[in-house]
Amino acid sequence: MVHVYNCHPFSSQQIVQVEKEPGLVCCGGGALFVVATGGCKVEVYNLEVEGCPLICRFSTMGAVRSIQHSKIGDYLVTIEEKNNATYLRAYTNWRYQAEEKSRVGVRLLGHLLGGASVWGGVQMEIIEIPLSERPIAMSCCPVRGDLLVGSENTLVLFTLRQHNQQNLENQSLQSSWPNTRQRCGQSQAQSSSSSQNLSVLDFERSVILHLPKITPKQVALCDTYVAVQGELEVLILKLDETSEPQTLEEPLDTNKSAEYLEDQADFLVVPRHQELLGDRAKDCDIPVSIEKTGLEEGGQYALSYVLFRRFSPEFFQGCSVDEMQLHSLQLYPLFTGNQSVSPDEPSCVFCFFSLPTMGYLYSLKGGVELLSAYQYPEKVLEAALTDHLLHVITKSALQCFTVRCAALAARIEDPYIDTTMKACPPCSLEVCALRMQLFIGLRSMCVYGRHVILLSAADAETSEETERSTQRRGLSRRWTMSSTKESSAAGHGWNVYVVDTVPPFTLYQEMVEYSQRYAETNPQAQSLRHLLSEAHLLLRAALLHASDEQQTGPGGPADHRTDRQVLEEALRENCAQLGDSFSRGSQKECHLALPYYRMSGLSLTEVMSRNRPFPGSPSSYGPGFLFYLKHFLLEDSEQTLSQEAADEVIDIFSQSEHLMLVSVCASSCMINVSPARTLQILQNLENSVGVSVSLTITMATMMLRLGDLQQYTQLMERHAEMLLVYGFIEEPRLLLYGGCANQHGRVYPTALTRQMANSQPGLLVAAMVALHENSKVKLEDADHIFKELGCESSLQVDFWEAMLMASSNDAVIQELLFRLASVYIDRLTNTKSEKHTTPKRKSLKSADDLINSCSHYGGLYPWLVLLSPTHITSSQHLEALHKLQSLLCGPSLSVGSVVPLLERLSDETLWGFSLHLLCATRTGQYDRSIEKLLDRCPQAIIPYANHQLQEKNMALWWQKLLPELCDRTRAAADNSILLAALKETLVVVAMEMSPAEFLELIPDDGTASYFLPHLLTCSQRQVLA
Repeated sequence: MVHVYNCHPFSSQQIVQVEKEPGLVCCGGGALFVVATGGCKVEVYNLEVEGCPLICRFSTMGAVRSIQHSKIGDYLVTIEEKNNATYLRAYTNWRYQAEEKSRVGVRLLGHLLGGASVWGGVQMEIIEIPLSERPIAMSCCPVRGDLLVGSENTLVLFTLRQHNQQNLENQSLQSSWPNTRQRCGQSQAQSSSSSQNLSVLDFERSVILHLPKITPKQVALCDTYVAVQGELEVLILKLDETSEPQTLEEPLDTNKSAEYLEDQADFLVVPRHQELLGDRAKDCDIPVSIEKTGLEEGGQYALSYVLFRRFSPEFFQGCSVDEMQLHSLQLYPLFTGNQSVSPDEPSCVFCFFSLPTMGYLYSLKGGVELLSAYQYPEKVLEAALTDHLLHVITKSALQCFTVRCAALAARIEDPYIDTTMKACPPCSLEVCALRMQLFIGLRSMCVYGRHVILLSAADAETSEETERSTQRRGLSRRWTMSSTKESSAAGHGWNVYVVDTVPPFTLYQEMVEYSQRYAETNPQAQSLRHLLSEAHLLLRAALLHASDEQQTGPGGPADHRTDRQVLEEALRENCAQLGDSFSRGSQKECHLALPYYRMSGLSLTEVMSRNRPFPGSPSSYGPGFLFYLKHFLLEDSEQTLSQEAADEVIDIFSQSEHLMLVSVCASSCMINVSPARTLQILQNLENSVGVSVSLTITMATMMLRLGDLQQYTQLMERHAEMLLVYGFIEEPRLLLYGGCANQHGRVYPTALTRQMANSQPGLLVAAMVALHENSKVKLEDADHIFKELGCESSLQVDFWEAMLMASSNDAVIQELLFRLASVYIDRLTNTKSEKHTTPKRKSLKSADDLINSCSHYGGLYPWLVLLSPTHITSSQHLEALHKLQSLLCGPSLSVGSVVPLLERLSDETLWGFSLHLLCATRTGQYDRSIEKLLDRCPQAIIPYANHQLQEKNMALWWQKLLPELCDRTRAAADNSILLAALKETLVVVAMEMSPAEFLELIPDDGTASYFLPHLLTCSQRQVLA
């Protein structure tokens, strides 16, 4: 379906003052090229200046049958006829003919003119491109400037080469045109200044493609895409350079093909309709083979099929067999603002071709897709695609259709499109036709920027003669080659028109005005939404064009900054209008209101004001608006609604989705809502749906805001603590709010959180642990909450201890162990000097509680009791000591990570010494630990040895402990503690060693009698054994 809107796409029209009757026209590089009918002269006119003045004129070497201009290289390429022969020629530096220089160089492909290039200065050159077959069609690549030439069953690709002055001087300059060198020979001194930046264009034949089953009528080339069009079929290939050798298909036997055609000469074969996209296109019946030219520098080409489309003559009605031909083949590149792969590679490549009654637009890059099918009201002679309009001509009119190029380009440029963040009208949006401009006898058309060039010539033939001629050509078309039709000498007149189209922004403004008619009569009309979508795509196209100009335009970024800001403002306004349309639309597309409203930049209050039902109107809020409002309130936002707006939101949800009221009240932007009014609505909700935990917490929050602590306490005591934790898991924003909208992405505590920190700290810690374990809050965000509460020295440590009991993530466990060890060491270090670092209240869990409930806290070693301080400064000090000792006795803490922290603790006190001794023992330093323990607290040596010197460390009893005790008792014989320790040690040694081994341990200093009872015990044990 094609929508028709009476918008004016054309702004002005002028007639080019052409002296002779034009036969061909083409445009490019800001110029219009006109070839006189049957002549050998090209006239060039300036399209950028009012009145299109003449730039230059130059003669060709033959009668021009086809002409094209290349943007890259600024050269012309022609197919010419002379003496019944067809030639392909390229014209470079044609602009220098404006200075009326008669000097022209003529050379063959690959043969650079020495005189003209080095000594003669810049001049126009005619490059003769030899071909083995007669050229039928050609195309210039708008991205690289390469040249594609189509002959019968053959495509030849010529790569554009650019030679600078240095390359020319390094080459051996030989020319096959000696007369030209003599004609251009001048002194080098006169042209040295003009030759400094000399650049000479040339072509190199790169690859030849053989297509034995299709005769090209038109060809197109864009980047790596090659398109060839026959009478009723289109084939698009992708030709990529590769270093890997490719397996090429064998070319068909031409003799067999000729025999097949001869056998079928008496039959008219009607092809069937066929469309093959992507990889399926290789299943078409047109084989393609690559012929190496031998000029590539080791390069290979990989060929892949992209698209194949074939039409049947009877597939469309209203056209004769002769008129049923494809035309207007075009490959169109489009560049976006962020060229992710390469700035020189187009982000999108489109293919357009047309039948007299239908046109087809495909997207080729990133997957082949039919974007639009254009149904023409009349038979179309020619069509041209631009980034925002499709121009078509009939015999009597010029008409414009909208295109979907900007829709695809926007999705490539911005990956957030088609999400809840951003939106854009779909590529499959139905196209629309704009107002047409009437002409008489239109023949051909070409487009450059906003200029549409039309060639009209009145036909002298009568309609009966035209019909008879058409029938004759229709009967013989498939067996004879039709020649180019010459214009009648007795014509009624001819003209070359330059029609300027309005800028996309101007057309957008007219569409917006046009849409007001639908908005006034039927705001929910589908035509209104379609028209707003068309206007949106026009702005998208204008923004792409503005980005391209800003990068490559002569003015620089400052010249286009204001224009871009105007376009962006218009886009926001258009998004607001589309949001209004989808907010009141059907349930099927109501979700699109959310991204369009977000792109509009409107605040929630402004969106609400645009969606209020009219007084007395039976209609309520639309589903799209409710969808937007729900998502807005469920996400964190820095917007804060006024009390009036917040109360209105409560009213909206109480009438439409009352089950969402808890989530709505928990939103950070609803902080100004009236608590008394909201509480009444929540109580009515409780009476209707029953009691729920999250609803009770929300009502308690409202009571807290009213200052009624008694009612708040009653509501919070209605449910058990674990049920309240489940309620916070269901709606975390009752405890915290914030996120990406806030500075640094932080979360912040609510008023309920602050109250719970004072009255129910255990519930708050349990809730935060549950939120973390259910991935509702990160550990860093939870730490920030406790810092905001001013509880980093108390509740935060309780939270870490509770997390250590609940978490199963090893990385989190190690992080928490290190944090807790650091806190305990800080408390032990700063007890006297910085009392403010000690907790203001008792911890939720004591050391014994943690030992009994958490596996990461180990039981205190028995020998630590003897190292406990006889007097303590505070209960918090003793609690921190026991918790740190328990962590060091546990299995999880990495002792090496806390050793540097323990350097701040002195070992002068017994409790400090106990911590250092624990670390030394955990790291296996038993010898050093025994020596230090005998020095500081010898009464603890036997409990230490009984606990630590077991199993693989049992040998230390007689290898280290016994010699140390012997030496120390010898020096202090009256030390009862050492003597008792020695006696206990000898008992253990006698139980573990043989009599012979025990004898070796007895010292030879005359004290053997002391050891004899233990030796007797050892001997008796062995006899009994």
